[in-house]
Amino acid sequence: MAITLVNPGGLPEIDAYRQVSIATGSRLVFIAGQVAWDADGATVGEGDLAAQVEQCYLNIATALAEVGGSFDDVAKLTVHVVDWTPDKMPLFLEGVARAAAKLGVTPVAPGTLLGVAALDVPDHLVEVEATAVLD
Repeated sequence: MAITLVNPGGLPEIDAYRQVSIATGSRLVFIAGQVAWDADGATVGEGDLAAQVEQCYLNIATALAEVGGSFDDVAKLTVHVVDWTPDKMPLFLEGVARAAAKLGVTPVAPGTLLGVAALDVPDHLVEVEATAVLD
């Protein structure tokens, strides 16, 4: 495995992710922001943040599998959520947990969550991009 995730002493320990990602692999993989589209381009979970987060993570897993990787290879996630407020965190975490259960992983790579005014398609509530490192 090319990624080691750690929580260094002196920084807060966050349950949802680790503070640092150490990459030792030889191939960088940059995955475009994934939205809640299924393979046919239909929006999954219209109006449902948890369902859309789940689909975004599943789409990242699909992209990683295509290049021989998995969520274990993710070094960094960036999440954009429309009209973000802290009260949406339980729905966000529910979507992550559902995707993790389906994938059999715990996606806790370092991440940045950003609130945005809108995404490219009005029905999309979230977009997730990933950087991975593969051996």
